[in-house]
Amino acid sequence: MEELKEKLFNKKKVGWENIETRQKEEIFNFCKGYMDFLNKAKTEREFIKQSKKVASENGFKDISEFNELKPGDKVYFINRDKSMYLAVIGQEKMENGLHIIGSHVDSPRLDLKPNPLYEDGGFAYFKTHYYGGIKKYQWTAIPLSIHGVIVKTNGEKIELNIGENESDPIFTITDLLPHLAIEQMEKKLKNGVEGENLNLLIGSIPINGENGTEKVKLNILNILNQKYGITESDLYSSEIELVPAFKARTMGFDESLIAAYGQDDKICAYTSLMAMMNLENIKNTAVCILSDKEEIGSMGNTGMESHVFDYFVSELLNKAGENRVNLLDKVFCYSKMLSSDVDAGFDPIYANVSDKNNAGFLGRGIALVKYTGSRGKSGASDANAEFVAWTRNMLEKNNIKYQLTELGKVDIGGGGTIAYILANKGTDVIDCGVPVLSMHAPYEVTSKFDVYEAFKTYKAFWNE
Repeated sequence: MEELKEKLFNKKKVGWENIETRQKEEIFNFCKGYMDFLNKAKTEREFIKQSKKVASENGFKDISEFNELKPGDKVYFINRDKSMYLAVIGQEKMENGLHIIGSHVDSPRLDLKPNPLYEDGGFAYFKTHYYGGIKKYQWTAIPLSIHGVIVKTNGEKIELNIGENESDPIFTITDLLPHLAIEQMEKKLKNGVEGENLNLLIGSIPINGENGTEKVKLNILNILNQKYGITESDLYSSEIELVPAFKARTMGFDESLIAAYGQDDKICAYTSLMAMMNLENIKNTAVCILSDKEEIGSMGNTGMESHVFDYFVSELLNKAGENRVNLLDKVFCYSKMLSSDVDAGFDPIYANVSDKNNAGFLGRGIALVKYTGSRGKSGASDANAEFVAWTRNMLEKNNIKYQLTELGKVDIGGGGTIAYILANKGTDVIDCGVPVLSMHAPYEVTSKFDVYEAFKTYKAFWNE
């Protein structure tokens, strides 16, 4: 009986079991680099800036520097400082298909409104508009930092990063004390904090020697003017984001977990970026997508719904001397893609929203999600059986732990990734990412084991 079970059952084992000391050290060292990177790259602009630095250090050059491309060349293209495409040219012609891994580098956050600064009750505030799917109550009474850019009409660009260094001030959104929150706590959880009330407290000292109103606001503007040379109207042309000031940290007595903001989806973006840095002598041209705007539908000219990625692939074909009429369509139809986005990890405290047989468990390796969507798979890219089998074969040949998962019980909820966008072009796509606890919260939790298995997966895919 036991021999038959061993032969036939799908054995779902925790990846940490029987792991060697050397392997554990390798995992921990890789994850230290990941946490260090996260602390420098909390926004999409910062992630692309750090990615360019890593790529340049590993021999990648802007595609504009090449007149022609040959096997082994390493190129990138940066789209408006918020998304990036990288490629390593393979031995095969590109018309035989690319091997694409696509992740996104934006995360749920709070953005400043176009006219953010106001004064009320002796305090100065910034008004915000939340970005992506958040639980609004989670963003009150925590330390927040300010990141982003202000672009003046003369073209000068000012970069902001305030609240990350120990010497910096931090900011917060206040909440009611329990003693006065009877009405608030009787509301539905989603309405306990209104989006319009997510206002950032930024100061309380009035300017000296001035009569009239809005003296605290004037003092804040004076500080900003002295430090950055801006006026209130310069905030019109800014992209300023509020993110948690928490650092990425090792979590648990056994140090097996990572707690950090923005792991959706920087965890897959980082592991795929690092996997690409290790490529040599590959068969099919490898392409890495670091996209923007996924959390709000991938729209806009830095999101995957734009044609900028098509432009990048066309440039690869042009400079490799392959391009001809309608070849781009053929390239996509013959390509394979891992949509490297995170999966909802099984949380035993909230087990009722998951089907345990089909949930993604932390510490069991990479999660393959055949389809996402909601209800009757609405809006999903449903990977075909042949490509699932091809992916399984790739993982098993390389001794990589993996699990087939769904995003919660049927009719409970749902979600999506950029998978459908490339699938609509004819590419074989499957979602392939890391399970996460507390997804979209200011502090998300992942397993170090899964992080390293993601790195191994993406490297193996490109070497296939």
